[in-house]
Amino acid sequence: MELTRHQQANALISGMIFSATVLFSAATFADIKSAKVESAKVNSVAVEPEFWWSGMHNSQLQLLVYGKNISQFDVKLINATDINLVSVDAAQSDNHLFINLDLANAQPQTLTIGLYDNNTLVQRIDYAILAREKESRNRQGFSNKDVIYLITPDRFVNGNPDNDNHLDMLEQANRADKDGRHGGDIMGIRKALPYLKDLGVTQLWINPLLENNQAQYSYHGYSTTNFYKIDPRFGSNQEYKSLVEEANTFGIGIIKDVVVNHMGSGHQWMKPNGLGFPTSTWINGQAKWQQDSKDITYTSHRRTTVQDPYTVTADTAEFEDGWFTDTMPDLNQRDPHFATYLIQNSIWWVEYAGLSGIREDTYSYADKAFLAKWSKAVMDEYPHFNIVGEEWTANPVTVSYWQAGKNNKDGYQSYVPSMMDFPLYEKIISSLNEKEDWGSGLINLYEMLANDVVYADPTELVLFEGNHDTNRLYSLLNEDMALYKMAMAYVLTSNRIPQIFYGTEIAMTSPTKDRNDGAVRADFPGGWQSDSSSVLDNTNLSASQLDALNFNKTLLNYRKKSVAIASGTLQHFAPKNGVYVQFRQADGETLMIIYNKNEQPVELDLQRFNQIIQQSKQAKDILTSKTYSLDSALKLTQKGVTILSITQ
Repeated sequence: MELTRHQQANALISGMIFSATVLFSAATFADIKSAKVESAKVNSVAVEPEFWWSGMHNSQLQLLVYGKNISQFDVKLINATDINLVSVDAAQSDNHLFINLDLANAQPQTLTIGLYDNNTLVQRIDYAILAREKESRNRQGFSNKDVIYLITPDRFVNGNPDNDNHLDMLEQANRADKDGRHGGDIMGIRKALPYLKDLGVTQLWINPLLENNQAQYSYHGYSTTNFYKIDPRFGSNQEYKSLVEEANTFGIGIIKDVVVNHMGSGHQWMKPNGLGFPTSTWINGQAKWQQDSKDITYTSHRRTTVQDPYTVTADTAEFEDGWFTDTMPDLNQRDPHFATYLIQNSIWWVEYAGLSGIREDTYSYADKAFLAKWSKAVMDEYPHFNIVGEEWTANPVTVSYWQAGKNNKDGYQSYVPSMMDFPLYEKIISSLNEKEDWGSGLINLYEMLANDVVYADPTELVLFEGNHDTNRLYSLLNEDMALYKMAMAYVLTSNRIPQIFYGTEIAMTSPTKDRNDGAVRADFPGGWQSDSSSVLDNTNLSASQLDALNFNKTLLNYRKKSVAIASGTLQHFAPKNGVYVQFRQADGETLMIIYNKNEQPVELDLQRFNQIIQQSKQAKDILTSKTYSLDSALKLTQKGVTILSITQ
């Protein structure tokens, strides 16, 4: 029967068409289904990527084929139209083959790869080359028009309690354990889509959903044990794809959290009774670890060593090649086969699921030459796409090094359009908490923006109020609602791409000393049927939660139609007497954002701002709808933020 590309893709996932694409659906290699076997010499094989597409910008495709003693066989293409077998690398491992194909002229088809023993066919592998979705190459990535909403999926909404546990997964759900799995899943995110649209967010960055089959602390998702499979406790590959499709109908895109620096120690590559590593240099410290699993070099976290003109090689290697923990082996991106594997994996998920962005975890920890190659490959494939990298430092110079377009003195060129703006995030928190004085308080936030001169494009940075690794904003600001609203307004009206963390819209709290991951990533109220209060249904929320929610919802939905915020210019005036004023302008829209830290009423002399206000006579507060005259000083009756839309 002839299938459409949609039917063919779905059939590949469900197993209707047997090919190499479904062979990695189980937790261990022993559970993998077998391809057609012409003799008993090969018991089972698996192929990654599971399938591919014709018409890709890069026509080269590397297949990693797994099978016991598979390297002894010769490889030939039996049934392939306009597909060239470029090379086969069988020297790296007895149990792995790297098959390199050229698809430059290939049309959608199912090709057949034959494994031969002395010219005798011993196994056929059917491999699907699919048609791309129309305009896939031209997909639009997230931009300044968007607001990104970060979700830790295990802690958000439990839409399907039946998948909380899985027979093949080591860790079982225990909601009472703050560091354990709680049961949130993809179905829960889908059920929350109406709420998220109503809230006003337009992109979802979801912490990693790939399989993390670790004995404990697996909920966070950063210990991948299968790069091509959604963890069954979250759902399935098809459910992930369906989430993206459904989210798009709500005007919401999906950003995938990608990790190329490390994986989970539970990956089948690490298992002593498995097929082993595809090459002898697959992970950093591989030879030592194989001799003694406790002989591990850990990363120094000294991220400047890859930029420092005076650094020594040993320091750079310790940072780049060291492991995070003994459960997170460090990947060796200098291995050319693994580099290609990781690049193809990122592109596969974008193409398969229909993503609008990638957030790259622990960006600088991976090999810097590889990062340039990886980011270029993704952006070459999708020219209008977006990638944001995580470089956790308060130093703008260190962050700026990694952004596309930066002219670095050492000649290093990156292709990542965006980076997380940790320096500005940290300055928001400290400036709001500090006492107002000549050298402290809002003046430091004002002066931090002068550092934008080091960035290739500061407006492409992602500015956030918090994430899954930082303590909760409301708590960091001592549960001061006025300061909280100022911080949220700053992020959401900045000349950056804003990102908020789930639960911040209702001012969720956490301890503030040291790391508090379990508390920071607490369950979203209403995400479980037994919850006594619910954000999704707006029931039994406290007065402060409702106040925060209404504030954020109003500002988020205003932002959706504001050209000034999405693409306008930014001008600001040096803070005076505890008041800091910014202006955003575009296409006849002028916004005046006033940050006031004074506990007592003050008057703001508007003559200082005449170069922007000019002859305007009136303004309207977008949060309260109150109208103000601009003919005289503006009375600020209470601490907080005021956002005025000035009538021209």
